[in-house]
This record gives sequence, C-alpha cells and structure tokens, in this order.
Amino acid sequence: MDLEELWKTILGEIELNISRANFLTWFQNSYIKEVKNDTVYIVTPSNFTKEWLIKKYNKFILKALYNHFPDIKQIEYIISNAHLAPLAKNPIKFKAEKILENGDEQLNFSEFSIDPETNLNSKYTFESYIVGANNELAQAAAIVISQNIGTKYNPLFIYGGVGLGKTHLMQAVGNKIRQEKGKKIKIYYISSEKFASEIVNAIKQQTMEDFKKKYRSLDVLLIDDIQFMANKDKTQEELFHVFNTLYEHNKQIVFTSDRPPKAIAPIEERLRSRFEGGMVADIGYPDVETRIAILKFKLQVKNYPLPDEVINYIAESIPKNIRELEGALNRVIAHFKLKRNEPNLIDTKKILTEILEQPVKSINYKDIIKKTSQFYGIPETDLIKQSRKRDIVKPRQIAMYLLREELKCSYPFIGDVFGGRDHTTVMHACEKIEKELSKNTILFQEIINLKELLYNL
Repeated sequence: MDLEELWKTILGEIELNISRANFLTWFQNSYIKEVKNDTVYIVTPSNFTKEWLIKKYNKFILKALYNHFPDIKQIEYIISNAHLAPLAKNPIKFKAEKILENGDEQLNFSEFSIDPETNLNSKYTFESYIVGANNELAQAAAIVISQNIGTKYNPLFIYGGVGLGKTHLMQAVGNKIRQEKGKKIKIYYISSEKFASEIVNAIKQQTMEDFKKKYRSLDVLLIDDIQFMANKDKTQEELFHVFNTLYEHNKQIVFTSDRPPKAIAPIEERLRSRFEGGMVADIGYPDVETRIAILKFKLQVKNYPLPDEVINYIAESIPKNIRELEGALNRVIAHFKLKRNEPNLIDTKKILTEILEQPVKSINYKDIIKKTSQFYGIPETDLIKQSRKRDIVKPRQIAMYLLREELKCSYPFIGDVFGGRDHTTVMHACEKIEKELSKNTILFQEIINLKELLYNL
C-alpha cells in the first residue's frame, strides 16, 4: 500500500467538507506513518494539532478512510515534528525549506500560492478557465476589463450559484493585470466578510484613516460574495465611499455574488444602483460539453489519462457544481492509482456511488420560511403576518411556492402557516411565481440559490 497516495486521497475528500483555511491550518505537516490491522497511525506536528484533529475532524478522516478501506476501525495520532511530509492534494503542493537559524523546516506554497500583497491565488488564470455557453458573457467582460482598467464595464458584477467559477474568474482578472502591468498597478482581492471584519477592527483600534487610505489608493479592487454585506450598515457606508473614490478616478472594481443586485436585500439603494451601473453578468450551470472540457483540462494538468466513457459518466453525473465535479474526478484518479488497475467505467460507477446516492436532506416548512427570510433580509414575522409591502409580498409568494413545490403542502395548510390566508390566495401566489419563472431569469436564479441554501442546512 502506498501511504502517501492514501493520504492524498483522504485529504482530497476532507478538503471538500471544510474551509480551505482550516484545511491548511490543521492538516499541514501531517501524514500516515503506517496501517496496522484495523488501525491507521497518523503523525501530527504538535499536541495541540492532535487534540484539535481528534475533537473536530476525527469523524471526517475516519469516514474518508472507511470509504476506501472498510476494515479500518480507528485512528491513532502520533506527535512528531522530525519528519515533515507534503500536504499532497493536487493542485496543492508544499515544499520544505531549511531554516538555518533553528534547523526547523517550514512549509511554503508552490502551486497553491497566495500573493500577500494582492491576496490573489496564482492558479486562477484565464488559461485554466473553461468557457461554455453558461459563462461566455462573464468571461468576455472579464477579459475586456483586464485590458481596459477602469474604462470599460466598471464595475463588473458577476453572479451565479455555488461552485460555478465566480471566484476563479474574478481572480483571473487580477492575475492577468499583475502579469502584464507588474507591481505598478495596486490590486487587492478580498471577501466581503473579511472587508467587514477589517472595518470592525479599524473602528476598535481607531485606525479608520489607515483603512480608508489603503482602499482608496487601489487601482483594482476585487470583492467576493458581496451579498454578505446585507444588514451591515457601516460596511455598506464605507464601501459606498471607497467605491465613489475609485470610480471617480477610473479605478477598476469587480464584485461577485450568489444573486443579482436586485435580489440583495436589505442593501442601500445607492449602493445597489452602483452595482448595476456597469456590467452585470451571470454564470449559469455548465452544459455537459463544458463539463467534459473541464474534466479533460484537469486531466491534462494532472497528466493522468481516463477513457472517454469514464469522463463522460463523471460529467453526466454531476451537473451543477464544478467544485464537486473536480472532487469526483480527484476521487476516481486516487482510487485507480491506489489500486493500480486500469481505469474503467464499472469501477468508476462504484467509486461515485456514495456521492451520487447521497439522500436529499430532509427539510420542513419552518426551514423554508427561515431561509427565505434570511435570503431576502426580512424578519420571519414580517414574512408571515398580513403585510402588503412590496418588498415582502414577493418573498412571501416565493416561500409559498417552495412549500407547495418542495414539500407538496396543501393550499389550506400553506394559508394557515402564513397567518390564516385563504387557500385561493396561496393558489394565486404559486401560479404567479410558476408563470414568472418561465420568463424571468433573475427569479429563476434566486430560487436555485434558495434551494441550495435549503438543502445545505
């Protein structure tokens, strides 16, 4: 058994279930020392890491091991910093460098490298971004702004569902500009949550002037997941002022979101109008041809051939999430490398059985009301009570539609849930949403995003 390949496989599956920051923090410098009987012995660099892995991630690791080796029943953790092994899950690779002062070794990124000055990940490029009918407008706009900083499509607002490549495209803009313009252009990528956190820290530490100077001196500002700024008044206010300063000086601004500007509520109208002032481009689900192209590109990078029938099966089996598509591919490759047998369709189907047959998460009417109110930034009580405000009526109708569509609730039951409304009112709401879905792409995307939130509770 190749223990390094085994650990690569396990890490690949764990990474799909936890945040990248936690993955890099708690799994670097760890490796499998041996497998004996029904026990796997994993080396960790410190007692603190060991305790954290046992407390937080033991179930993840054990489940991933069990998927490949059902005989494994337990894990033993060993503390040792004498031998540092690579954290090996392509495309993440680490190399060890000697630190002469103390003889220790530390891990540096090679392929997975974050530029501390820009926050950009160098692996996100236009060359590695596969274009299809689902994303060609967004990709074309991104290329244009990378060649015409601040003068075309400013701001660029990219929206779409989870795992469809919004972050990749946004960072590709920054990496392209950095590649062509060098350090004379100031570029900065940040998530909206981190942006909000910086504001809070600046207020606490009384360093708001430094914060303003930092952001208003940029040439290119890239903010990811802007929808998380809803309900954060101070963050919206500061972003508004930063936006105005950059825009007035023809500096490029790019936002991403899981929904279009009109669907981000509550958010200041003056900010929403600025989001819509440049180019708004959506990224939809990739068609099967695009998914096949993505898989073939990944295989070329990994230098690992798979038969066309295997590639086609993976592409057809995972239609909605590029991240999950790559995760499935990694799992298939790791299996065939470990077993050292020729890739084939029969084994591929067995490998992906667990992914494809995962039961749909059970939800109830309370979940739908809760997630709809969160999505639209409306208190649950307002969604239910007898209010005819325009910004509440539509979310309420959508919630009614989801109760009917997802849970098959009766019209009278839905009416009772929403403050004792008559069943004819519910019927009208459901029919209205269903009719509008056929012609309103923004509403269609909103409901897709809502369903993703519901089934990832």
